[in-house]
Amino acid sequence: MKWIIKPLVIYMLVMIAVLVIFSMTFGRRQYKGRDMSYYNDLIYSINDDYEAGYTIEDIEEKYDCNIILSTKNIDSELTAYYTRRAMVLDFSPKGEYIGKIAWDDVYMQKYNGDKEVLRYITLFWTVLVVIGTSFIIFIYLRFIKPVIEMNEYASEIAKGNLDVELPMHKKNIFGSFTESFDLMRDALKASREREMESEKARKELVAALSHDIKTPVATIQAACEVLDMQLATKCSDKDMALQMRDKVEIISSKAELINGLMSNVFHATLEELEKIEVNVKEENSLIIEGYFDRLENYGNVILENSIPECLVYMDKIRMEQVIDNIIGNSHKYAGTDIRVSFSNVKYESVKDDGKKNTENFIKIKISDEGPGVPEDELPLITEKYYRGRDVKEKTGYGLGLYLVKMYMEKQGGGIEYYNENGFVVELLIKKV
Repeated sequence: MKWIIKPLVIYMLVMIAVLVIFSMTFGRRQYKGRDMSYYNDLIYSINDDYEAGYTIEDIEEKYDCNIILSTKNIDSELTAYYTRRAMVLDFSPKGEYIGKIAWDDVYMQKYNGDKEVLRYITLFWTVLVVIGTSFIIFIYLRFIKPVIEMNEYASEIAKGNLDVELPMHKKNIFGSFTESFDLMRDALKASREREMESEKARKELVAALSHDIKTPVATIQAACEVLDMQLATKCSDKDMALQMRDKVEIISSKAELINGLMSNVFHATLEELEKIEVNVKEENSLIIEGYFDRLENYGNVILENSIPECLVYMDKIRMEQVIDNIIGNSHKYAGTDIRVSFSNVKYESVKDDGKKNTENFIKIKISDEGPGVPEDELPLITEKYYRGRDVKEKTGYGLGLYLVKMYMEKQGGGIEYYNENGFVVELLIKKV
């Protein structure tokens, strides 16, 4: 409330001051009457000048009067002067009456007074406009604009946009409230980020547990198959064998049910995990070389040269996952030395308008000396859940190269793979 009282008090004081000045100015204006001795002196001076040969026009200009050369008692020009209460005296040079001399002093005083009143009214109106406009601007800046900003800010928060910042104006009516509101936004943003991280961790845990559960379930199924074979061949009591085989079959069917349920849980969780954003930024290419230096647990990883230093488009977290997946696969399925080389490459593409577009990439070539991938399986190895026929004894979900391809494409690059004295994967990372 104090914000509105202060400008109102200032506005009223200014208006009172203007009114007092206006009243004092016009209060001093009063009619002082005529000084007859002054006009008698003028009559003598005019007579002398007329006798000295001055023209009527010169005399009228010199003494600010009007001379009517007429001896008629009723004259229209004289009547107009009498109506306006002008000062009219006889004009009798050398004692001979030849007309009248008129000073329109009352009319001129009123005319000049009206002009002065108009001038003061104009000044007063101008002051009112300036003060009123300033007051409106003040009200807008202090009250209306903060409300508009708060409304727009609240709308963005309601939409879930917690990155928008509210301008701080500590001197306006919402100063402290604005700061508190922005602190609330920061708290909401941090809370949402923690919730997203927690949800992501939960989904990853569910996916991992669902597959971890499938391993002992598979063991149970295998044990059931062994028991069933032994009961069929080695048990002499056929009735007991039939009963035991029924129970083993029940256990096996329940294990199969658990296995199916865990597959459904894993697939449903994975579909949500794939919606995780890939945040591509401009990064230094030397970061990539550092990822390989931290892979000692995957055997002998040999860097044949250094990566060209430049800026590339990538998500550091996703790129590290890509490299870990590829090196991990080579170590698991080949078990040989892994060689890594870097080079600059260019690729041309054709735009929709027919023009050629040249893009620059860094190529990372990762190769092992293992048996490679069967040629008929090469087109399938980046498909979701696909696992080759020769790797059934190896643990895995059939997702490694599928995720590698997805992450590389979302970073603006790509992946190529083939057999060449082993299995070779080439990663293309787009340069800035």
